[in-house]
Amino acid sequence: MGYGYYWDPTYVLVIIGALICMIASANVSGTYKKYNRVRNSRNMTGAQVAAQILQEAGLSNIRIEHISGDLTDHYDPSAKVLRLSDSVYGSTSIAAAGVAAHECGHAIQDKVNYIPIRLRNAIVPVVNLGSKLSWPVIILGLILGRAGLLQIGIILFGLTLLFQVVTLPVEFNASGRALRILDQRGILGHEEMRGARKVLGAAAMTYVTATISTLLQLLRLVLLFGNRSDND
Repeated sequence: MGYGYYWDPTYVLVIIGALICMIASANVSGTYKKYNRVRNSRNMTGAQVAAQILQEAGLSNIRIEHISGDLTDHYDPSAKVLRLSDSVYGSTSIAAAGVAAHECGHAIQDKVNYIPIRLRNAIVPVVNLGSKLSWPVIILGLILGRAGLLQIGIILFGLTLLFQVVTLPVEFNASGRALRILDQRGILGHEEMRGARKVLGAAAMTYVTATISTLLQLLRLVLLFGNRSDND
């Protein structure tokens, strides 16, 4: 059995990465469901929370759209549109308020030219290309016995890790902005803020665990193929 084809000890790294991602995903799902059942005291929907925050931030030009799905919320900087999912747009829950405010945080980052989000947006095309080519290049390197191709494939795969590392401060900063706004504007009460922090904190951990998982996969590739020579 050759490494990379069947079972090898480095699969443990992949399993660890998958497990921590599953735990983080289950945690964010459970936390969101818990606080999605609790209404905020001002009875504001996610869309209303977003509209107030954007208006006060001088971003009334940004459209708020309703999209299908759960937790598919995102801010589109190219279209200047903030899209809120079924579970957020019309919901008056604490969780919905927190998620809506988080996406507004991204819109504010865009307005103030927050450096990490500019960097992330700038490297997206390169990362997308790298993610598509990494495994084909690695497989081609194995078939041809070319260590150079293997190393190029590993570097291309590493671009995904770079993107995720750059994403971390973007997401944490957006959540920080969201919590400050929700508190300072009195959109959520003191006890409600605890729920919003838990929801956004659980969501942030999914980005952390995804980064760790990708790092472990990259380490596995380095262990398997990093020291190979041509026709090895």
